[in-house]
Amino acid sequence: MIDLKIVRENPELVRDSQRARGEDPELVDRLLDADAVRRTAIGEADALRAEQKGLGKQVGKASGEEKAALLARGKDLAEQVKAAVARQNEAAQTFDHAYRAISNIIAPQTPPGGEDDFVVLEHVGTPREIADPRDHLELSESLGLIDMERGAKVSGSRFYFLTGPGAMLQLGLLNMAAAKATAAGYTMMIPPVLVRPEVMSGTGFLGAHAAEVYRLEEDDLYLVGTSEVPLAGYHSDEILDLSDGPKRYAGWSSCFRREAGSYGKDTRGIIRVHQFDKVEGFVYCKPEDAEAEHQRLLDFEKSMLAAIDVPYRVIDVAAGDLGSSAARKFDCEAWVPSQNTYRELTSTSNCTTFQARRLATRYRDENGKPQTAATLNGTLATTRWLVAILENHQQPDGSVILPDELATFTGFNVLQPN
Repeated sequence: MIDLKIVRENPELVRDSQRARGEDPELVDRLLDADAVRRTAIGEADALRAEQKGLGKQVGKASGEEKAALLARGKDLAEQVKAAVARQNEAAQTFDHAYRAISNIIAPQTPPGGEDDFVVLEHVGTPREIADPRDHLELSESLGLIDMERGAKVSGSRFYFLTGPGAMLQLGLLNMAAAKATAAGYTMMIPPVLVRPEVMSGTGFLGAHAAEVYRLEEDDLYLVGTSEVPLAGYHSDEILDLSDGPKRYAGWSSCFRREAGSYGKDTRGIIRVHQFDKVEGFVYCKPEDAEAEHQRLLDFEKSMLAAIDVPYRVIDVAAGDLGSSAARKFDCEAWVPSQNTYRELTSTSNCTTFQARRLATRYRDENGKPQTAATLNGTLATTRWLVAILENHQQPDGSVILPDELATFTGFNVLQPN
């Protein structure tokens, strides 16, 4: 959730953010109305409770007809208090619904517009000239890395087996991410992949993208689409000690996405699948440190892309393509030769205080007063990276030569056709 003080004092800023996202600015007015009703209801209930408390003291001192009258008044007042509390609770629910409907306020630098309105910040590396490039699935099948047919037989479409050297390639990639993250000061975590509704909701994933989340209704648990979710919940309802700087974690988990609304898109291979593995960076920090931490996450992602030696570009994602919790997001998109275009490999978001406010994650300022923390997340490695690795390092004979740094984690540097 955003800071309610900002909504009250500068509602036009929030309306402008909603417009930039392509979302309804009138949600701001609904929130302000709900806030006013809630505050009035709280005041009325408090006043009646205070009167009820004062009446109780009077009853103890009264006698005879006066006491009988006070008791009658007390009975009537109890009914009024009960009704006022009911109105307060209803107003609170309406307010909470209106509050949670508003996305994070975008950063001033975030480009307005939709999915195609991103700004390219830089290009790194130059795509190789590859005559008639094979796509990652053709390469993978000839190299014995991926079995889509049996994945579909066992689990349905958009599932797969990583086999033999394919499994070792992914493990090597993720191990490299884990080793580099640990060296960079991140604490490695293997979190749960099932979370409670309040944690999933707290991260903002049960809004516009709720249809993409798998839910186990009988247990009232959700399968995570990224370890950002359990890591965001890790310090919920806590007051952190950030006096020595940000807390940085790297979560390794399987991830699950229904890919609702993406039917017909990227159905070939492993670009868009229902299950994949990922190492995700997650940071808790003071709000004033969030922008620097965002750049730090981006720099780490760039160091990982350098280790797999693929050409890529960095984009500043437009407001309409941000998740509800992000104020600003950078994507790194790698060149995919078979598609003759760039495709997303990493994403890093500055969520400011949006998630931490929902999850009640705070820290103490220099005066010892609790303040809402900021959270950030970023992709450090994931299954989709195999697409860029295989296609960019393919050789004319159908083999793939791995970059040296990655090869040290896989135990081999060449993949040969079967």
